[in-house]
Amino acid sequence: MSNHYEAVFIMTPVLSPEQTKETAEKFKAIVTENEGTIVNDENWGLKKLAYPIQKKSTGFYQMYQFESTNGELIAKLEVAFKRDERIMRFLTVKLDKYGVEYAAKRIEKNKALGTKK
Repeated sequence: MSNHYEAVFIMTPVLSPEQTKETAEKFKAIVTENEGTIVNDENWGLKKLAYPIQKKSTGFYQMYQFESTNGELIAKLEVAFKRDERIMRFLTVKLDKYGVEYAAKRIEKNKALGTKK
């Protein structure tokens, strides 16, 4: 049985749009190369942070929802987050059945609205 996860990470605001896309694709590739399946990816764009991180007050947010049966995937993904200097913060959570239901409703709502937020 596969487990469901969400990973949200904040990239430094000094990146160009091409660099943010490249960084996001790098982590998507890590998931897919390690037997994971991307269910949903959302680019939340440049947002103001609640408090300064590395003397920066904004950051580019990215969220991935994915499934995996490989237990080592999360460890590999988090090591990659820690090693990448473009990532300011990250959080990976395992979704329970209620989280999966909520995420599915959010995806459907966003599709109906025609947005990816």
